Amino acid sequence: MSGNDATDGSGTNGSRHTALENFLDQRRRVASVVNRPIDTADMAKATEVAGIAETVGGADEEKLFPTGYRADQHHHDVDPAEGIDRENNPVDEWGWYEKRPERTSLGLTESHFALSNGYLGVRGTPPEGRDSDEHGTFINGVHETWPISHAEDAYGLAREGQAIVQVPDAKTVRIYVDDEPLRLSQNEIEDYSRGIDFRDGVLRRSFVWRTPSGKRVRITNERMVSFNERHLMVTSTEIELLDAPAAVVVSSQILNRQDGEDEYSTVIDHTGTTADGPVGVGSGADPRKAEQFKDRVFIPTYQAQPEDERVTLGYRVNHSGMTVAVSMDHEMELTGTDEDGDHAVDGVEVHTELREDVARVVYHMAGRAGMKLRLEKFISYHSSRHVAADELAFRCARTINRAKAVGFRTLQRHQKNWLAGFWDRSDVRIPDHPELQQAVRWNIFQLIQASARAETQGVPAKGLTGSGYGGHYFWDTEIYVMPFLTYTNPQFARNAMRFRYKMLPAARERALELSHDGVLFPWRTINGHESSAYYAAGTAQYHIDADVSYALMKYIYASGDTDFLLDEGIHILVGTARFFMSLGFFNSSGTRFEIHSVTGPDEYTTVVNNNLYTNVMAQYNLRVAAEVVRQMRSDRPGAYRDMMRRTSLSEDELDLWDQAADAMYIPFNESTKVNPQDDQFMQRQLWSLDDPEVGPKRPLLLHYHPLTIYRYQILKQADVVLALFLQGSQFDAETKKRDYNYYDRLTTGDSSLSAVVQSIMAAELGMHDKAMDFFHRGLFIDLNNLHGNTADGVHIASCGGVWSCLVYGFGGFRDHYGQFTIDPRVPEEWGGLEYSVTLRGRIVRVSVTDGEVTLCTADDDPEVVGPITVCGEETMVGPEPVTVSGETLLRAE
Repeated sequence: MSGNDATDGSGTNGSRHTALENFLDQRRRVASVVNRPIDTADMAKATEVAGIAETVGGADEEKLFPTGYRADQHHHDVDPAEGIDRENNPVDEWGWYEKRPERTSLGLTESHFALSNGYLGVRGTPPEGRDSDEHGTFINGVHETWPISHAEDAYGLAREGQAIVQVPDAKTVRIYVDDEPLRLSQNEIEDYSRGIDFRDGVLRRSFVWRTPSGKRVRITNERMVSFNERHLMVTSTEIELLDAPAAVVVSSQILNRQDGEDEYSTVIDHTGTTADGPVGVGSGADPRKAEQFKDRVFIPTYQAQPEDERVTLGYRVNHSGMTVAVSMDHEMELTGTDEDGDHAVDGVEVHTELREDVARVVYHMAGRAGMKLRLEKFISYHSSRHVAADELAFRCARTINRAKAVGFRTLQRHQKNWLAGFWDRSDVRIPDHPELQQAVRWNIFQLIQASARAETQGVPAKGLTGSGYGGHYFWDTEIYVMPFLTYTNPQFARNAMRFRYKMLPAARERALELSHDGVLFPWRTINGHESSAYYAAGTAQYHIDADVSYALMKYIYASGDTDFLLDEGIHILVGTARFFMSLGFFNSSGTRFEIHSVTGPDEYTTVVNNNLYTNVMAQYNLRVAAEVVRQMRSDRPGAYRDMMRRTSLSEDELDLWDQAADAMYIPFNESTKVNPQDDQFMQRQLWSLDDPEVGPKRPLLLHYHPLTIYRYQILKQADVVLALFLQGSQFDAETKKRDYNYYDRLTTGDSSLSAVVQSIMAAELGMHDKAMDFFHRGLFIDLNNLHGNTADGVHIASCGGVWSCLVYGFGGFRDHYGQFTIDPRVPEEWGGLEYSVTLRGRIVRVSVTDGEVTLCTADDDPEVVGPITVCGEETMVGPEPVTVSGETLLRAE
């Protein structure tokens, strides 16, 4: 898809396709009856067995845990939003604002006010480019590589490090009045306001600057990263001399900050040192931070001769070989009159400077009181893995030419229209709760910023809001972000799956390198190759293969996009099924299929046998792969024969997949009646976390050697509980209740991925207080910096989890094997909830109130959508509202 061929994400190929409908319908019919969230009768039985009585499997829980034992040291009685200063960050349901300039926690607000479209992202740094934690302009997938050096090497370890890099920063516009530089941390500022409107995606800032000589100057800025034009960012700067004449200089710049070009920052000399000490590849003991480089990253390869007020720079990334070009152009408008009615400025001098790592277009003028200046800046970035920078420069020129022809204000109107369509499909409403509504929309806005125009790339763990986790793609996309995309913006979900499909050649090589059949997707990557140097918490997380297949089938069931399934998706299913078949084995009696030496989602327990999450997800992978291939044989014999030829697949393999799925070993402890996380988990001892020397040391991974952590029953994040959610039709109510109670006490919440999962399952199990507590933690994890690292970027997976909490958790939506059910558990204090899901290309509105669920399609097409089982009643949905009565509220305990 070309940069100007924007999609709003609402479309999906094959939404009315009929091929393989028999397969999809059959899977709905055979889905387990325990698919539905627990109803009142189930809950009574579950509570009797394992619930509020504080028992686990009939055993006295105090025999399993010391009195009051909790691994989670967060204060459950503290409001996660309590630390937000509402005088500075007022409640607004459609925006996030600050009323005074941040002078200390710069990194936090830079993440809060970051803008992105999934391809291009910029952190919320001030345009004058002075004070900053990380200036950060990023292009999705533009990275540097280096050889990983293992102190003690071994076969098959990851060989190539990868990290996202800061592309040259073109958002900088510096202002000087009477030769005094604008710098918020040092200037006297009045009437300050900055904020982003979620309805148009524009970051706006305004204030009055009182200069050292007492002159008052009004400054207004706007910044927008375009959703319509993938390669475009536009900014505007307005300067008004309120009460006195002054000499004004405006310097619009492109700066290669990655390699240290900034007169106000440390300049790296690339010999391995800076003025502050050594620089090298690495991020210390914190794996969440990005690497720093001692070698020069961007090699200059192209400088266009300045054309009026347009300048262009081009680079090649030193080791990865990627190429980047950036171009900026300007339009200036001078208005205003002085007290005599004369034009407030006599003229403007323009100077252009172009060097390898900096480009400047500088405007000089002498203005009188009343002068108003508006500078519009049009910026384009293009990148490639192989196209030369001079060609990319021509592409930048075409992007800017289109943008200038349309005009700044029209571009903003187009963006507002685009986002109106997005919110129509994606909004989730909590009526009469403006503080929660604001936070919900901020999280949802982060999701679309991270994914909308990613297209040929994945969704990084931090989106493009910061360099945290090195810009890598993990399983986060498939498990936490894909549900949102699948049910609100299916075209973007399709793009994410195509990204994995294109990774298959590298995944096939990786599986072969590890002596396995099929494909093995990398645990963390940018370019498709494994980049996790620590195999125990990286490569050993083989469940990523099943995560990808799971997300694929969720998308297929919801969209009906059988074209993608048969053309590309089938190769993901076959490759991952083959991998699990070769990874696991049948026991000596042939009655049990086991998978050894793996790591589940909980990274505080590694390289174990029969991790429950891995086994349950692999079982799903094997079963659904066999079913799709067989249905393909029946409905598309020609495509089936071609696929069998291309993959050398045999019917015998399908039978083996079925046998392995049927015999898959799911750990279960007869004494506690709990599903162990793995074979050895319950043999480990508890950690005395109430010890004052231990409790405050969080996250544990930054304070203890892995071997110390691994010997305890302690969880970084939900593992078994995540399996209970994703494969809910495989577990009954009593099992879910027992497992949840057991692992709730052992889960530290050190991972940002945990709270949202715990909230969803707590809502399903009728645990009001836990559901709300964990939801609030996920909701405010970044807005209130609950994990202390939002400065590194927004936790995009947690944002996806917030949507899942609302729709899956409180909204009660489930989609096991294409069987759609809705059994809401809306907190009684809310009284209602409204959301939408897109099924087969149709938007279905869901409105939950006390005792009723109302559904209708968003269009006038008389064709109905369904069936959807609502509160136990099978329903077809069309444009006329359908209301079903039932228990819908989650009551306080």
